[in-house]
Order: sequence, then C-alpha cells, then structure tokens
Amino acid sequence: MSPPRRAAVIDYGCGNLRSVVRALERSGLDPRVTDRPEGFRDAHALVLPGVGNFSDAVAGLEKRGLTEPLRDAIQSGRPYLGICLGLQLLFERSLEHGESPGFGLLRGEVRRFPDEGPGGTRLRVPHIGWNEVRWSGSHPLLRELPERDCYYFVHSYRAEPAEADLVVGWCEYGKPFAAAVARENAIAVQFHPEKSQNAGRRLLDAFARWVSA
Repeated sequence: MSPPRRAAVIDYGCGNLRSVVRALERSGLDPRVTDRPEGFRDAHALVLPGVGNFSDAVAGLEKRGLTEPLRDAIQSGRPYLGICLGLQLLFERSLEHGESPGFGLLRGEVRRFPDEGPGGTRLRVPHIGWNEVRWSGSHPLLRELPERDCYYFVHSYRAEPAEADLVVGWCEYGKPFAAAVARENAIAVQFHPEKSQNAGRRLLDAFARWVSA
C-alpha cells in the first residue's frame, strides 16, 4: 500500500490548526503544518484554513513570504482546499475593515452580510451554526457527496463571485450566498468541515480520494 499523500496545511499565524490536522489525518492524508514556502513545495495538496479577519490574514501571509509562493503553487495545478478565509482569499478583494487585496485567482469580492433579510427581518451577523448546503456543478470532488448536507458556519463576510459558474455550493442566510466555490484544481468552502461532524468527514474523505487520484 502506498504511503498517504502529503497535505501542506498553511500556517500564517491566525487560528488553531490542530482540529484541521486531526480531521485530515482521519481522512487518510498526511498533513504537515508549515509557515514557510519550502514547506509546501513538495506537497501533493495544499490546505489553507483560516479564522479572524481578512486583512490580518493578508498581513500574516505577507510577513512570512507566503503570498506569491502560495498563489504560484495553486496555479501550478496541485489540489487546493480553502476553508473559511481560505475561500475568501482566493478573490480579488475584501471590504472587511477597509479594502484589502486577495490572491486575485477568482473574480469577485468579499462583503459583509447585510443586517436585514427579505422583508426587513433582522439578520443576525455573524452567521453562526449549522446550515444546509446544496451542491451543484461537475467538479469531480462533488461526485461523492449527497446533493444536500448540513455544515457548521462561523462568519460575518461572504464571497460574491463575479462568475456564477464558480459556485458549486449554495447556502441560504437572508438570501442565497456562495458556500463553496471551485475551479479546476481548487475547491474552497465557507463553512468548517473540521467542525461539521459526519458531513465534514464526507467532504474531507472525498478531498483525500481526489488528491490520491
């Protein structure tokens, strides 16, 4: 039997990565946390988790010299999984606490949820808790997932892709928003699979099999 595929878990100083590492191990990958570019140059896959605000994440990546090498690694075609901020950073910019540039690999920007939903109903921000995601599209990872599943969210901002076909998972909070996006070798989710029990395990298992394939 071949050894498990190495997954570089990118550490830019924002958040505890232990739960992500444990979840990836359970799914059969060999996760290795790194805060240096040389730590992911030979990895089979890239995982970018994130909590906190967008500008702090950008600053943490820049401080460690990770921004350009990580963008290049994603563009090289290696499987990439973004979690929460790892999704938002793929886009051109975020408007969280002013304007901050993202990787610019996907067209669109990141905006805060409005305080009101349809009909003037008050919308609690941040969006915290379990919510249903409806999967769609032809990305190979999705073939192993049910059409709908419930995942755990914690966020005040959400991506607004400029291209509708980027969205492979929709969630409803006030109105539909992009809960997952994908293009070629990159897939990213706004929710936290490592906190989403069986549904999260299904997603990470599918990611691990996709990486191995």
